[in-house]
Amino acid sequence: MALIIPKDYRPTLMPETTEQAIQLLKRSFQEKLSKDLNLRRVTAPLFVLAGTGINDNLNGVEHPVAFPIKCMGGRKAEVVHSLAKWKRMKLEAYRIPTGFGLYTDMNAIRSDEDLDNLHSLYVDQWDWEKTIGKNDHTLDYLKKTVRKLYVLLRDIEQIVYERYPHITPTLPGDITFIHSEELLLMYPGLPPREREAKVAEKFGAVFIIGIGYPLSNGEKHDGRAPDYDDWSTLNSDGFYGLNGDIILWNDVLKCPFELSSMGIRVDGETLIRQLDICGCPERKELTFHKALLDGRLPLSIGGGIGQSRLCMFLLKKAHIGEVQASIWPEDQREICEKQNIVLL
Repeated sequence: MALIIPKDYRPTLMPETTEQAIQLLKRSFQEKLSKDLNLRRVTAPLFVLAGTGINDNLNGVEHPVAFPIKCMGGRKAEVVHSLAKWKRMKLEAYRIPTGFGLYTDMNAIRSDEDLDNLHSLYVDQWDWEKTIGKNDHTLDYLKKTVRKLYVLLRDIEQIVYERYPHITPTLPGDITFIHSEELLLMYPGLPPREREAKVAEKFGAVFIIGIGYPLSNGEKHDGRAPDYDDWSTLNSDGFYGLNGDIILWNDVLKCPFELSSMGIRVDGETLIRQLDICGCPERKELTFHKALLDGRLPLSIGGGIGQSRLCMFLLKKAHIGEVQASIWPEDQREICEKQNIVLL
């Protein structure tokens, strides 16, 4: 995405006040997330050992930041991309029962990102995971969880409004569910991102279901790794997938705004199917995958919610660099400075 400069942009808060607002937002959100979804906080790793299958592959093309460990004979560690598989192993390690789960502050480095208003080298998100029963492996349970998260988003938006009344709420009363195949049928001549823009602008908040499975045109709406979200199960709506993204309409940038990626996780049968679809059946021999196939990991649902993205959206900021400290190209810094966009 090219850098977007809103016309006549004026920040809603000065940098010093923004820092206070970020603290309020993050504290309030994680407290309500824990309460509303029955989640306990756990400590997260910044890096994991390479070759175990624990690190996430995201779209399958990103390269993790890695380094050798001197005292372990040069074994390689990788900075995490996200913690989808690690969290599931933690559910088992802590024996967290059905209906309860965990969340953590995940910090990552994604060095392959193209830097713009929404994308940074530094990724901070609340990663969460919840143990579910066999009967919860359904589209209805996924939608129920999404609705809980959306109510939480609106609650935090109201907290921001009560503290800073000039930042008025914009989220609609409900979130709209639409499958990526339905979205293709609605806008067959548009690429995925433009389809997202159309539907997000129309409804304000949407959950796009089934990301990762090939659509009727032979293409995927977006890529997903084969070993965490279940994107290949035929669901009760007659489409494939038990996962998706929460997409909001960003009225400052006039573009779709992905806030969360989440889904019901693969079971053993789905894992084998998705590894075969993606042409990587050899992953079955990795640590995480063996544990799942041996029945040593619980069924679960989980996802990630961008911390800086949430702050950016609710504080009506034009650039993610206004709510997080990172590295930006010098020309981007100069452009932002001239347009009243103050990067931290």
